[in-house]
Parts: sequence; C-alpha cells; structure tokens
Amino acid sequence: MSGGELVPREELGVLVGQLSEEGLDTRSRARLLTRLTRALAGGLRSAGARAVASGAYLTDVVSGMAPHLPVRDLVTLREHHGGLSGDALADALVAQASRTTAAIGAAGGALASAESLAPPSLLAAPVQLVAETVAVVAVELKLVAELHVVYGRTPTGSAPQVGAAYLQSWAGKRGLDITGGPPTLGAVLGTAARQQLRARLVRRLGRNVSTLAPFLAGALAGAELNRRETKNLGDSLLRDLHKKR
Repeated sequence: MSGGELVPREELGVLVGQLSEEGLDTRSRARLLTRLTRALAGGLRSAGARAVASGAYLTDVVSGMAPHLPVRDLVTLREHHGGLSGDALADALVAQASRTTAAIGAAGGALASAESLAPPSLLAAPVQLVAETVAVVAVELKLVAELHVVYGRTPTGSAPQVGAAYLQSWAGKRGLDITGGPPTLGAVLGTAARQQLRARLVRRLGRNVSTLAPFLAGALAGAELNRRETKNLGDSLLRDLHKKR
C-alpha cells in the first residue's frame, strides 16, 4: 500500500477543495491545513523520509487526488466571473488561483509560526510542508483543467485518464494536444512523464520550505512564492494554449 492510499481520496478532495475557496480568512485556512496535515500524517510516516525526499510519496498522493478534483464547466465559469469569456476569463482564473495559493502560503506560514517550527532539511520535511504542497498543487491542477475548458481543449476519457493528462500538463507547463484522441494512462504517466512529475513536485516541496521561516516572515515568503509560481504556471499555459488554437 502506498502512502497516498492510506488517506481516502474523497477526504483529500474535500479538504483541498475547502482550502482552495477564495473567501476564507487566514485562520480558517490554517485550521483546514491542520486537518489536511493530520490526514496525511499516517501515510507520510509509513512512506518514510526517503520516499518524501525522492518525490515518490507526493507523486502517489497527487496522482490519486487528480481524478477527483472538481472542475467547473464553461457555463459555470462564466457565471462565477461576471460573464467573462475567452482571454479575459482565462486571465481572471489565473489571478484567482494565484490569490488562492498565496493565501495557502500565508496560512502555512502563520501555522508554522504559531507552532514555533524551525526550518527543516528536505530529508526531514514535516507533514505540514507536504500538506501545503498538496493543497497548492491541487489549486494549480484545477487551474490547468479550467484553462483547457475555457479554450475548448478538454481531453476525453475516463476520470483517471483525464486526471493523468492534467498532471502531465502541470508538470510540463504546457497545454494538452488533444488531436490524437483520448489520452492513455501509459502515455501520460509512463516512465519519462512520471519522472518529470516527480522532479517538479520535489522542487515545489523544496521551495515551500520558506513558509517555515520564523514569525511573519514565513507567511509573507510563502504567500509571495506561491503567488509567483502559480502566475508563472498560468502564463506559460496561456502562451502554449494560444499557439495550439
């Protein structure tokens, strides 16, 4: 049994969905991050520090979560953004996701400060750092999916196929090529693709160590890093999706 399988995927989906809500205050988001941390604790201990440092644990958790993330259709997206469409709607989604991941970083920094945590080495990464990374990646995966919806490039296939395709898009910061038909799990999560996904997750985990800096410095650093990373992802995807139109 992998570390990710110790946590019900539906529970992970609910928690990260609540964490990604834009209107939450820092205290409420910190409470949800604590719940997610507790939910992941058993799996992380079972997986061990080596699996965390190599990205194997994160890859298992995120791969299991991806097919269960809620993705809005185009009608709902337009309703939630004042009737915007096309590039204007895409820009609004990138801005919203950037604000949300910034808020998660701020909540993680506030939680770390309250618990007086010292910055760890990557090999001894605390569960909170893993939980924050999972939450941020979930927000960014939802952004990836909804940008494809905006530009009419939603892949077809089963939920695991589509989830794996969006993971591939997130890892490579590129839009999906759907001209060849439904993706296959072998194609989107083959050895090379899985290595790329694992490497990007490890980098994301390592960068989020700044969240654990003492006092408010961690909250500020975590917020700005997440905002910048999510905006860069969104901008890269928009450029690539424009080329594919």
